[in-house]
Amino acid sequence: MKFSLPFAVVAALIAAGIHFAGAREPVAPFEGRDDPTACASRLDALVFEKLNQMGIQPANVCSDAVFVRRVYLDVIGALPTADEAAGFIGDPHPDKRAVLIDRLLERREFAEYWTMKWCDLLRVKAEFPVNLWPNAVQTYHEWISGAVRANISYADFARQLLMANGSNFLAPQVNFYRSAGSKDPKVIAHTVAQTFMGERTEKWPKEKLDAMAVFFSQISFKATGEWKEEIVYYNGLDDSAQRSRKATLPDGSTVDLPPRTDPRKVFTDWLVSSPHSPFATNEVNRIWYWLMGRGIIQEPDDIRMDNPPSNPELLGWLAGELISAHYDVKHIYRVILNSRAYQLSCIPQTDDPKAAAYFAYHPMRRVEAEVLIDALDQLTGTTEEYSSLVPEPFTWMPPEQKAVNLPDGSITSSFLDLFGKPPRDTGLLSERNDRPTSAQRLHMLNSSHVQSKIANSGKLQTLYKSYPAPKDAIRQIYLTFLSRYPTDAEMAAIGEYAKGSEARGTQVWQDLSWALLNSSEFCYRH
Repeated sequence: MKFSLPFAVVAALIAAGIHFAGAREPVAPFEGRDDPTACASRLDALVFEKLNQMGIQPANVCSDAVFVRRVYLDVIGALPTADEAAGFIGDPHPDKRAVLIDRLLERREFAEYWTMKWCDLLRVKAEFPVNLWPNAVQTYHEWISGAVRANISYADFARQLLMANGSNFLAPQVNFYRSAGSKDPKVIAHTVAQTFMGERTEKWPKEKLDAMAVFFSQISFKATGEWKEEIVYYNGLDDSAQRSRKATLPDGSTVDLPPRTDPRKVFTDWLVSSPHSPFATNEVNRIWYWLMGRGIIQEPDDIRMDNPPSNPELLGWLAGELISAHYDVKHIYRVILNSRAYQLSCIPQTDDPKAAAYFAYHPMRRVEAEVLIDALDQLTGTTEEYSSLVPEPFTWMPPEQKAVNLPDGSITSSFLDLFGKPPRDTGLLSERNDRPTSAQRLHMLNSSHVQSKIANSGKLQTLYKSYPAPKDAIRQIYLTFLSRYPTDAEMAAIGEYAKGSEARGTQVWQDLSWALLNSSEFCYRH
């Protein structure tokens, strides 16, 4: 298949949405004209007060077209359909953004997408080096998915993982301990600190890690007669469990460990309830990172005294909101998504390098590998092949499988690997690589994989034929791929190219589809 769109048109379309720095007037169709600082929420007041102190001008509020695409990707990990985008853009209701947020938070895809996020953190992977094995991965993935669907409190989520006992097949939460990579209490303590405190213990004094390891020193592991089954349990018969002793918590305070009491309970009670625990701070910082592209503490899983938050008041207020809401994480999603800070345009109003750290605009971020390939499949009506080629056993997924729903970090594809899907070996957020590469650009521009999806797409062929008038076809293609209507300049450029090209039939529309897929506006969150 050969695409024939003139270079000038391709360049104009690919450039759309990326060269915005320094703009001062609202840029259609990416910005609205509302005053970004005309806000009522406490969150916005804290963000804009800090920007004012720093002498940084915030970006304009994003347009409805940008918002609908952004919030779909951020909440459910999928693009809006053309009808959904058009319906939202045309809705005159002043509260339509809040209404859409509430609706998306209740959709099935919300649980699917955020389960993927948590599976990355919890290292849900059957094969080396985590070695949970397929049966355990399936039940662990289903438990995480059920917890997200039910919106159980974050405190209960952590407690169920930390206090788990039983078979890795029947009590899936115990796979949290099996995924640590070692039965050494120090390694387990490191995993707990990284996951629930956002702290990297390699930067701790040795004495602090040794003290925390005491709380996980009475976990035992026992094999059964079933293939790959393992029992994880509190070993209350250990000599140290028979007497009272002292232990030191990560905040430096000491506690009693009563006889025959699981030390994990003492630690977990402190973790989810102590005002000195970073539990709530870590979670809201991580959610902020996921939705805003940058943590208030950056990197988001590197909380320490010498890595302070850019806006301490904002971080403290969000942590208080999570605690006040009894650890309802959807409440935090809703607070952030409804804020003007989240709804700012990606077009900066300043060249100040500190603007990103203080959230003066919404950062452009490459769409995750799984979301990108699912979007390509959604638009073209095509499928992918996902497999694990390591023998425990060989795994092939059904063709209708969405990448976001892959339960096992061992199952992948060449596209997912190329575009930065994390191997789930470390549980660090930085393991996911969303940085663009030349190989990724070449794949989108020139691979038979992407070209064949467009050329052989019955779904796109139906779309082209449903709108015989070129103007109507262009508008629908833009809504389908970019969730917005084309500008007058774009309409003119495409119309000029299409003029006199009737003999090439759908080739014109295939060329346009290819150009839009390769635009930064499609490949990036913005």
